[in-house]
Amino acid sequence: MSGSPASPPVSLHPQVLEQADAFRGNALLLSGPARVGKLAVARAIAAAQNCTGPRGPGGEACGQCPSCRAMTAGSHPDVLLVEPRATTTTGKAARRKLIPIGAILDARDKAHEYEVHVFEFLEVRPTHRRRVVIVNGAEHLGPEAANALLKLVEEPPHGALFLFLAEDVRAVLPTVVSRSARVGVAPASDRALERALIAAGAAPEPELVEFAAGRAGMLDELDKVRSALQDARDLSAALSDGLLPALEAAEALEKRFDPAWHPETLRFVWRHHPAHQRARADTALDALQGALEAYASPSLAFQVFALALRDAFGHT
Repeated sequence: MSGSPASPPVSLHPQVLEQADAFRGNALLLSGPARVGKLAVARAIAAAQNCTGPRGPGGEACGQCPSCRAMTAGSHPDVLLVEPRATTTTGKAARRKLIPIGAILDARDKAHEYEVHVFEFLEVRPTHRRRVVIVNGAEHLGPEAANALLKLVEEPPHGALFLFLAEDVRAVLPTVVSRSARVGVAPASDRALERALIAAGAAPEPELVEFAAGRAGMLDELDKVRSALQDARDLSAALSDGLLPALEAAEALEKRFDPAWHPETLRFVWRHHPAHQRARADTALDALQGALEAYASPSLAFQVFALALRDAFGHT
């Protein structure tokens, strides 16, 4: 859980922002595919709710008032981001995503995993206009956490707004869905993504746009995406160069492996291989991820992965 990071351009989803601007309730459920840009939209909504300057024609925040400057700086006092735990109390990656009751109630956060809890956050009057709680991953709310939140949604202190974000509405507890107005966030067009890349000072690379597939959330992590794509290309090229280059490339990948991006970039780079080869490579990738989640030896796991890929693509 953290404060609100800087908000990227939101012109990719103007209709969603217009719908949110007309909403007068306590809770919105923003649904859409992974990395489609739901979090950027939620931040834009939060910015608009607290903006005190002249609003844009679609209800977007001015970007210049004190509240907007706080949003851009990533330290807005009236916006709280709640997300699933990324690590366990021992510091290892969490095997199961979960937003526990401790994220909501200070008294239930025995391990002190959260700096700010929803209840205490909402006890304070807004600094600007309205307190906003963004729950990024509503499908990962535990029943206890969801029930505690619902009490706040029904009678939000100081008129607070809740923004629930979910990839699959069917996985969200029905009690949360029933108390929220639903708004879909659709993938952006390739042209819109190209314009956003240019606005961000980046070249609208065709491969990057193809990989994004309309997911505006990718713009938040361009450097990571580019790096993961290059790593995937390097490994794929090394597979045909021989056993030693393949093992060396796998060792290099191990040092930089990002579970959020590398599995997807690897599959993207493999997209031109025959279906039967991709299926075997996917199996090898699944085995690698399973080994890493089971805390097996990373070095050995990546060596086995390289060998399995060479076999899958007929390089043995």
